[in-house]
Amino acid sequence: MNIAPKYPVLPSLLPALLLTSLSACGQGEGTPGASGTDEAGPALISESTASEAVVQAADEAKKSIIRDDVAVGPTEAPPLEAVHLVVPFPAKGAKPDDAGRALIDGLLATPTFQAGGPVTLWGHSDSRGSDAENLAASRRRAEAVRDYLAGKGVDRKRITVIAMGEARPIAPNRKLDGSDDPEGRNRNRRVEIEVRPPEPPKEQGADGPQPEAGSAQPF
Repeated sequence: MNIAPKYPVLPSLLPALLLTSLSACGQGEGTPGASGTDEAGPALISESTASEAVVQAADEAKKSIIRDDVAVGPTEAPPLEAVHLVVPFPAKGAKPDDAGRALIDGLLATPTFQAGGPVTLWGHSDSRGSDAENLAASRRRAEAVRDYLAGKGVDRKRITVIAMGEARPIAPNRKLDGSDDPEGRNRNRRVEIEVRPPEPPKEQGADGPQPEAGSAQPF
């Protein structure tokens, strides 16, 4: 009898077909053979059994390894955070040097800056000179950074300039013995830049924007 299955047996399906064959052999043990003795004859796989095994194995191969209860979708980007940068200035320098410009260029590439939020520039000076001179020097430094940003295409309306003079040093201008501290003064000559994320749009009420207090109301 021809026992060839109707479906081609792929190599990947042979293990399932072999298990079916062994099961059929187990069921044939103890069954009298054609000669009537107790010896078991060779077990034969019926055409329908082989076909069912092939179809079942093919269905198993089609199943996805992705679980149905796992949602797959786009992930949300992390929220933007404020960025703070300190740009040092050389002695008597009114504009950022190459190192300072490199720092500013790196700031321009951050997601927070590119989001278009407000930019605040605080100019600082060391303690050498009068208060008025140091205040003016700190403003010139902050304005120089503003002009550099504007030259890179940044809207000036985003930028706020604040001159601090020598009021907020981050290092001593003099040593404990009263002598000059050049390293400390170098650290104090700086412009601090803070970039904040844009403010989220304000939600209007269901009836639209409300009139300001004291404004005339239409009759």
